Amino acid sequence: MIERKHTNARMSKIVTHNGTVYLCGQVGSGADVAEQTRDCLSRVDALLKEAGSSKKHILQAIVWLAHMNDFDAMNEVWDAWVPENYAPARACGEARLAGSDLLVEVIVTAAVDEGASR
Repeated sequence: MIERKHTNARMSKIVTHNGTVYLCGQVGSGADVAEQTRDCLSRVDALLKEAGSSKKHILQAIVWLAHMNDFDAMNEVWDAWVPENYAPARACGEARLAGSDLLVEVIVTAAVDEGASR
């Protein structure tokens, strides 16, 4: 069964299928990439919780940066957010994002936490 949450004509924020959670790309607000990354990851946390998962269950993350020179600043926030020994498979690249003010976007795929009550 496929479950979709927060769906509009263009996308769903959460899609769950066979115990796997797919999140649409998340962006954040803030004056610099560190602030945007913190806000973005906070949004990821909230969506994963709603889907019955958590950052300990992330299987893969794709990070898009508007400028690769922000890689270290983004990683500083990322490294503090990811629990020790729970790092997902991850890719990071540079891309033109949907708005000129956006500096980072994160796309996450996670497993449902089978031990959590939904």
